[in-house]
Amino acid sequence: MTDLHAYRPNVGVVLFNRDGLVWYGQRHATPGPHNWQFPQGGVDAGEDLEAAARRELREETGVTSVQLLARTDDWILYDFPPEAMNNAKAWRGFKGQKQQWFAFRFTGDEAEIDLAADDDVEFDAWRWGPLSDACDLIVPFKRPAYEQVVAAFSHLAA
Repeated sequence: MTDLHAYRPNVGVVLFNRDGLVWYGQRHATPGPHNWQFPQGGVDAGEDLEAAARRELREETGVTSVQLLARTDDWILYDFPPEAMNNAKAWRGFKGQKQQWFAFRFTGDEAEIDLAADDDVEFDAWRWGPLSDACDLIVPFKRPAYEQVVAAFSHLAA
């Protein structure tokens, strides 16, 4: 049985537009080709998971005009790769991340999207694309987690 305490609590967001495409962000100052991902981030102590997902979405994309569509039932886990473990301060002793994922429908205007909404910029560029592209765009160590996210939310896709 997996020790969930060894994994940092995290939330992820798949943002769907009205056409059923999803929002992809290109990781800030990260060389390609696998530098596109969904918004995600840590959960503060005592923070509600949906509130954390909405906060992360706002901080990373500027988006607040959303409607909840779905969420994953269970934690989705991934381990940090060995090369990332050298940055112990960033991972605070965790083996990886446990994530709850949320699917939201974007109900606002694209002018709302602001990659500099927070001082800690996560993305350099963004685009809409098919959900089915997610696993080809993400860094390889997150692929198994993204496969589970795609399976969980595929019924919402274009």
